[in-house]
Order: sequence, then structure tokens, then C-alpha cells
Amino acid sequence: MGLSQRFLAPASHNPTWAIPAELDGRNGGNRTFACQPLIGATNDLEAIACWLAEFANTPTTFRNYRKEAERLVLWATQERGVAVSDLSREDLRAYQAFLADPQPREVWCGGRAPRTSPAWRPFRGPLGPSSQAQALTILNAMFAYLVSAGYLAGNPLALARGDTAKLRQAKATRATVERFLEHEIWAYLLEFILALPRETPTQRARAERTLYVFSLLYLMGPRVSELANGRMGDFELRRGKWWWRIKGKGGKTERVPANSDVLAALSRYRRFYHWPAMPEPHEDRALVLDLRGQAGISADMIYRIVRDTCRRAAAVLARCNAAQAAKLRRATTHWLRHTAVTHQADRAIELRYLNKSARHAKLETTGIYLHADEDQWHQAMERHRLGRMPSEGS
Repeated sequence: MGLSQRFLAPASHNPTWAIPAELDGRNGGNRTFACQPLIGATNDLEAIACWLAEFANTPTTFRNYRKEAERLVLWATQERGVAVSDLSREDLRAYQAFLADPQPREVWCGGRAPRTSPAWRPFRGPLGPSSQAQALTILNAMFAYLVSAGYLAGNPLALARGDTAKLRQAKATRATVERFLEHEIWAYLLEFILALPRETPTQRARAERTLYVFSLLYLMGPRVSELANGRMGDFELRRGKWWWRIKGKGGKTERVPANSDVLAALSRYRRFYHWPAMPEPHEDRALVLDLRGQAGISADMIYRIVRDTCRRAAAVLARCNAAQAAKLRRATTHWLRHTAVTHQADRAIELRYLNKSARHAKLETTGIYLHADEDQWHQAMERHRLGRMPSEGS
């Protein structure tokens, strides 16, 4: 099954979501046929699948982007009666109103269900301002890609002003407040991981890898793709201190301090496989490996390790604290990135170091500090610790 078919999997299980052949966008009014497109797409689904393929190595992003693209395709074809490549600015304004109140509710909204289930629905309910902002931001990126690829003549969301900016601000505020784990939830999660079963060799390997993955995500705050694509040799010794060399967004390579807890987690994981405690220069072994310690694992696999661990921990936590369990159940790899930065701030690590460690693109407020002294930065990062460093035998 090709990506374009998997992209709209519900259509093959429920006739309600079938896309009429005449609305596949093959002859859409916003198509550009004057030159050869840069992607080999003949219709809207194939074009959107090409865009989604750019995020195949970042599972959280892929799922979020697929969800929003899928919703728009279904709304355009089922409610508006047009192809995505026929949508105008007026259509997109109507779509934003639809996001705030999907009607008829019984058709568009429903409970949690697998995408292959006939009970699947595109929405759980109406979207608030922050979720609307996220949807429009993602769709704007999709349209911009299709224009750059020569598939569409113009981006109908590029004209949006005012309201979209307000929605983006609401989205940013909500993300700051919600998408991280408080210190007590993190402490509980770490204890849960330390208590994972270790009776068999496979259980021990799984427990060691889980502790290692969560340690790096919490202490270093990497994106999941950076962790999956990393190599052991990316850890390097400079002037007597260890750094992690990360290839981040846009292929830009940067260095982040590796404090003593990072080094302890790394060496513990390596010793489990009977390797030297620290990597050799240019060591090409993957940073996170399969349970046999032979091949690297994908970003999607790391994402699933985190999601599964958080959900199992939440199921136990729910017995004594339902509210904290509900939050932990939603946690993802990107939540741990937010948690890392938030907890670093709570420990009074300076903003200039937070910005450099997180490697955020917008540095307007801290740009004058980009050449901060490396020894001070490294010393500051020592204040960000796991909370409990297990002994080798535990």
C-alpha cells in the first residue's frame, strides 16, 4: 500500500470517507501546468503524500501533519464538494469556522478508535483557538510546499492575517503551560523505569535501553530524530569536557554540553553490551540500538518506547493520582524536550544557556550571548540532573 493510500486509510474501511474520483484534484483550479513539477504527483493525495514523506523520520510530526491534511481533504471533498487544489481563501476561512464547530457532529466527531475502524471519525470534538492555530499553521506549511514543488499555483492561506497571528499566540501560550511534566511526575516516571523487570536477558536489555533513552531525552532535550540519527562518535572530548555534537534542523551541526549524568547514562548503556565506557572518536555505532545491541532503531521506535512506557506508568499512577496520570498518559518524546528545558529553567540555568542547549531558531532576545564562555555553560548544565543516578547493579 502506497503512502497516498495509507494517508487516507479510513476511506478504505468506511464509504463515508471515500474520495470521489472527480475531486482528486487531477484538474484542480489552483494547479499549475505551465512547467514540470518537482514531485511526481498527478493528484492531490499523491502530492500531499510527497509532503508527508518529508517527515517520515519524525513520527510525532508525521502523525500531526497527516491528521490535519486528512481532515482538510475530507472536509473539502465531503462538505465543500471541491478538491484541495480548488480551495480558495474564502474556503479556508469557512474551514476555520468548521474547526471551531464540526457539523453535523455525529458525522465528524467520535470517540477514540483505530484509523482502520468504521467507528473512526476525524475529530473528537470542536477545536479551541490553540488547536485551530496549529491546524492552520500546518496546512499553511503544506500549501507552501506544494507551491514550491510547482504543483499548486498559489497558497490560499498565505493571505491570512490578524486572526491567524492571534491563534498562533494562543497556541504558544498553551504549549508553554501544558506540554511538560512537573517535577513530581518526572520523579515518579524515573522510579517506574528503574523498577522495570529484569528477570530475563531480554527484559534487562529493554530496561537498560528505556532508562538510557529517557535519560538522554530528559537531560539533553533532543528532538527524537536527532536521537535516532545520532552516532556514538558524536560525543566528543574538547578541552577536557564532553560535548554532544548534534545535527539538527536544516542539517546544522551544533554542540551541547554532556554533563556527568549524561556521561553516566551513556557509559552504563555501553557497559551493558561490554563496550568501553566512552566512545572512540568517529565511532559509527548508532546512539540507540536494538535489543541485541547491533543496529540502530528508528525515530518511530523511540517514540513508541516513550509512549508505551508513559502509558504503562500512568496506569499505575492512576491508582493514587488520577490527574497526574492523565497528564503522563499524554506524554511524548517532544513533551520530554519541553520538560528538559522547563526543568533547566526551574534550576536557574541562565536563559542564554537554555536557548543554546535547546537550539531554538529564534534568538532575538539572547543573540548577544551566543558566544558565552563554554566552561561557564558546561558548569551551569551540571545543575540539571536525573534526580537519582542508579548504581550499576540496579
